[in-house]
Amino acid sequence: MEYSLSNEFLEVKVSSTGGAMTSIKSKDGLEYLWQGDPAYWANQAPLLFPICGSIRENQASVGDHRQMQMNRHGIVRDREFDCEQQSMHSVTMAVRSDEEMLEQFPFEVKFSVTYTLEGHSVIQTFTVENLEEEEMLPFFVGGHPAFNCPMLEGEDYTDYYVEFEKEETCSVPEQLTETGLLNLQKRRDFLKGTKRLPLNFDLFAEDAVTFDELKSRSVKLASEKHGHSVTVDFEEFPYFILWTTANRGPFLAMEPWLGLSTCSDESDQFEEKRGVQIAAPGERRSYSFTMTFA
Repeated sequence: MEYSLSNEFLEVKVSSTGGAMTSIKSKDGLEYLWQGDPAYWANQAPLLFPICGSIRENQASVGDHRQMQMNRHGIVRDREFDCEQQSMHSVTMAVRSDEEMLEQFPFEVKFSVTYTLEGHSVIQTFTVENLEEEEMLPFFVGGHPAFNCPMLEGEDYTDYYVEFEKEETCSVPEQLTETGLLNLQKRRDFLKGTKRLPLNFDLFAEDAVTFDELKSRSVKLASEKHGHSVTVDFEEFPYFILWTTANRGPFLAMEPWLGLSTCSDESDQFEEKRGVQIAAPGERRSYSFTMTFA
């Protein structure tokens, strides 16, 4: 089932499958959101929970002798969500642990996402509620929205650039393509005293670009040829990922993450991962980022 939000600037559609957005259109019909062509990537804006990226061999230990087992990005992207609240400008979608989810992640949890339209912006808020009576809940959440790039016919990928809020000098860690894991100790210089990253497909020859040293908490996708753009503000998220497919997918995923794939210096005990979030029994924790469209 699909739910619609609308204001004077934008129209947004959200699916009950995965609780994810399926369309973000301006009122004059410009589609910003990638439309999921399976020749490149069939998804559009999946929700990442309780991991971002991958864990080693898709499994980890958690708590007292329990195991979690899941593929990249976690367990909710294909789940059927319930609509808990809807108005013209906001919708909340939620899913609770069922038997299949508990086999992968052995904690009773409620995971919800709220999309709120405010002017030219969509605010995406994740809420994680620990339904356990005694156990602490370790988790991560992340966004994975992908945007059309190019946005207009007759343009090329190389007409676009990513602009950072602040001048950046940083390196990025090695991506272990076969496993999806990261080597934080093996790095390459990436940005040097610049706010602008010109786009080309060679950037993604070895999969995603993972920023773990950014000062910026706002990143914009824009074109040299027109004024349309997408800006992602992610103050609450320490990591930011840029990605498109190795077969030159005409989109750019701009992804705020709370955590990273398992790193080469980390154990397979999930709650020992760097930056892990912990919810006490009965606690609800929320995290938001904002997408603004011009």
